[in-house]
Order: sequence, then structure tokens, then C-alpha cells
Amino acid sequence: MDDSTDALHADPSHHRVQEQQAIDRIWDFGDPAASEERFRAAAADETLTPHGRAVMATQLARAMGIQRREEEALAVLAELESELEAEALPDAVSEAAPGEGEGEGAGAGDGPDDGGADASSVARTSAEEAAELRARIALERGRMAAAGERLDEAVPEFTRAVREGALGGSTFLVLDALHMLALNDVGHEEEWAAEGFDILEGVRDPRLKRWGVALHNNLGWTKHDGGDAQAALYHFQKAVDAADRYGTAGQQHVARWSVGRALRTLGRTEEALEIQRELALARPDDPYVRAEIEALAPPPTEAEPTIEA
Repeated sequence: MDDSTDALHADPSHHRVQEQQAIDRIWDFGDPAASEERFRAAAADETLTPHGRAVMATQLARAMGIQRREEEALAVLAELESELEAEALPDAVSEAAPGEGEGEGAGAGDGPDDGGADASSVARTSAEEAAELRARIALERGRMAAAGERLDEAVPEFTRAVREGALGGSTFLVLDALHMLALNDVGHEEEWAAEGFDILEGVRDPRLKRWGVALHNNLGWTKHDGGDAQAALYHFQKAVDAADRYGTAGQQHVARWSVGRALRTLGRTEEALEIQRELALARPDDPYVRAEIEALAPPPTEAEPTIEA
């Protein structure tokens, strides 16, 4: 990877917002093959910084993983990790910061044009970017392990992603990793979700707030599958609230479907049917909605023919 300081971002928080916006624009989870090609192009785009290209490569690996091409995806991530290990910029810049070595003149670092503060900032930013990239690599490895039902591999990767995301100052990645832990760390789902909810209480960014949809929805299914449909309904309704305020149209649809499903489990079939019929008006071809409607109001079967007929 190119280790020139010219490519580094002076404002990591602003950079991360732009970075995630770019990722959101490229992703189409309904068409991972097309997304793969777009991320492949982005990972080779010389107008991006080296860090930006590496981030796009992690999403390239994710698109491959969704298509069950795990070996190729892991190879992409391994190459990124090798480049990270070879990247010595933070240590080199930190060791060379003016004012810390012998031979520096009196007053070094005091002048407005001195590079000392900038060098320190570059070192810190680079270290944060490296941690952010490690978090992304761990997330994608964890997702593939989880998809393969290798939870003993997935949970440590997601835990690492939480740690590295925090070191990198990326609340977004911390929340992503926590929501994956809440989905895959059996027996500890509620603990991880609670950590995510605590973080969400302290943020205002709508893109971060959107994680409330996934956290509540996932915890809702944990409760539902554990036999507590009433608690599940509470979290599904909270997911609807978050989706309406911060989520996508797809998240709004899924959140409402989940509410309807919990209502069916609770025996509140009329309310459940009303929700599913409303969803069918918007998406008449949704097989999950159709299945719920059939379960709630099965079509009448033709009577068996009799001798009189």
C-alpha cells in the first residue's frame, strides 16, 4: 500500500461519513454479483486514497462471501492483512516527530509552519485507519464463518471487530460488530444488544441510529424463537419506530412483517392479517407476505365430490 502522507485524511470523522455513504451507494444486497463488480472497480480506483481502496476491497470480499465464494473472499482479506502488517507508517512518523530527537533547535514546534503537530496527527490518523481496516477484515471473516454456521470462529472475529472498531474510533463498525454478536453469540444475545442500545443513546447521526433497526429486530427474533412472543413484539415495534425514522424502505417493510408475525404467534390474527395485507399492497410478490396471509386466512378448499354431485 502507498504510505505517502499526502493521501491521509486530516478529519477522520468527516472521512468516515463520506466513506460509508460511498459504500451505501455501491451496495445492492439483492444483487451481490453486480455489487462485486462495482466494488472491484472501486478497489482499483486511483482517485481514492490507499485506505479508501482497501475499504472497498473489504466490501468486494463481502460480496464474494454472499455468493458463497469464501475461498476467494478470504484471499482478498488475507492480502489486505498482509499489507497492513507491512505498513510501518504510524511508527515511522511517530519516531520522526520534530522536537523529540537530538539536534532540534530551541523553540522547535512553536512556529505556525512547524510540522510537529501535523506529524503527530498523521500518525494518529494512520493508526486509526489501520484499526478501522482491521475491524472491517474481522467483520467479513466473521460474517462468512457465521454463514457457514461456524460460530466458534465467527464470535471471536466479531469480538475482535468491536475492539478494533473502538481503537479506530469508528462507532459505525462497533455497532455493526455488536449487532452480529447479538445475532450469533448464543446465550449472550441480549448482553451484546444492550451494549449496542447504550451506544445508540449517545449518538445523533441518523446513519448510526439506523443500527437500532437491526439490533431490535435481531433481539426480537431471539425472544420469539425462545418462546417469548410478547417480548419479541416489543422489540419488533421498536424496530418499526427506528426504521420509520432512520431506516430504508426495505427495513420498514421487514420490521412491519415481523410485527405481524409476532401478532400471529400471540393469537392476534386479525391485527396480523391487516398488517400483512397492507404489506401485500406495496409488495404483492413478496413470498413471505403471501405465506403469512395464507397462514392467517387460508383459501377455502373445494369440497370433496359426493355421489349427489
